[in-house]
Amino acid sequence: MRKLIFILCLWLGLMALAANADTLTLTDGASFTGEVIKFDDNGLQLRVAEGGYTNLPWGRFSQESLQQLAQNPKIKNLVDPFIEPTESQRPPKPEIKVDKVTRMERPANPSVLGGLVKSPLGLFILLVLYAANLYAGFEVAVVRSRPIPQVLGISAVLPVIGPIIFLALPMKLEAPPEEEIAFAPGGTAAAAAQRSPEEIQIAEASWKQPEEEKKLQPQIYARGKFTFNKRFMETKFAGFAGVTPAGDAKTFTMEVKTLQATFTVERLAQIGATDVIFETVQRGQVTVPFGDIQEIRLNPKTS
Repeated sequence: MRKLIFILCLWLGLMALAANADTLTLTDGASFTGEVIKFDDNGLQLRVAEGGYTNLPWGRFSQESLQQLAQNPKIKNLVDPFIEPTESQRPPKPEIKVDKVTRMERPANPSVLGGLVKSPLGLFILLVLYAANLYAGFEVAVVRSRPIPQVLGISAVLPVIGPIIFLALPMKLEAPPEEEIAFAPGGTAAAAAQRSPEEIQIAEASWKQPEEEKKLQPQIYARGKFTFNKRFMETKFAGFAGVTPAGDAKTFTMEVKTLQATFTVERLAQIGATDVIFETVQRGQVTVPFGDIQEIRLNPKTS
């Protein structure tokens, strides 16, 4: 009798459990039937009909099971983030509005020169090119020993072409002094007739000078034909570098022409990597960068 009552109670308990049990399906197709014991943000714990327990995260439940669990007010807030909204529940997409843009009108047939003249940037570029043209003319005038105002004027009137013309011309060398021409042996007969007896005697005395002195001619080293640097000064003018004259310094005097002035040099006080210090007759020691030297002239010493 007692066994029959126990079996009956067990059967009634199982029937009550089955009545309260829920059947939940997962995304992989598996299903669990049991009673929800507890739940949190990570998932829920289910007591299955066989008497075991299992923990299931919210992400493993199918949409149908999530909607079924959402009917429980206590679980609804936990499963709502995992429920995908239907097409009718989704908000409508906002309409994309394209505003009209005011665009600049382009010329029908644009030209390069016309575009440069009509824009501030183009005018600035032309001004820079014009200034570069004048600077090129100045450099050509210095290198080719031409009058600077003449070259700059033609370069201003004929940009680019003017500097090219003077650059193609040969270098203009200075004419010898008039005194040398007047006392040259090859003078004309009329010039000789106009000379006084004293001038004739001086000219005859100059003819009777040693042959070595007659051969001495001025040596001119101009920018463009020679590069002025430390090595050039040390090799060409070694005689002027010592305290006492040696080599060419015994028979020649040095004359240096720069952009600012022309002066007579007694000796080279110091030769640096970018400049040289001259011991001059007019101004004492003068420091001159190699880039400012335009011409070095060695004149024979007169007796």
